[in-house]
Amino acid sequence: MVQHELKIRPNFYNDIIEGNKTFEVRKNDRNFKVGDELILKEWYVEKGYTKREISCVVTYLLDNTEFCKEGFVVTKR
Repeated sequence: MVQHELKIRPNFYNDIIEGNKTFEVRKNDRNFKVGDELILKEWYVEKGYTKREISCVVTYLLDNTEFCKEGFVVTKR
């Protein structure tokens, strides 16, 4: 398992907290794998990081250019 610290914008962060968003679409520049931990840190373009963060584990990884833009993955948590 690898731990990845990632920025996430407030609207997406809030969707996760509310239970409406259970996936991440990310550029696969970190070689994401099932079992990896994502630490999603709330981040404003204008102000930077807040103190809010959430941790989740990748339970499914879609890495198929038929369904995702090349070089990107969809992770299920």
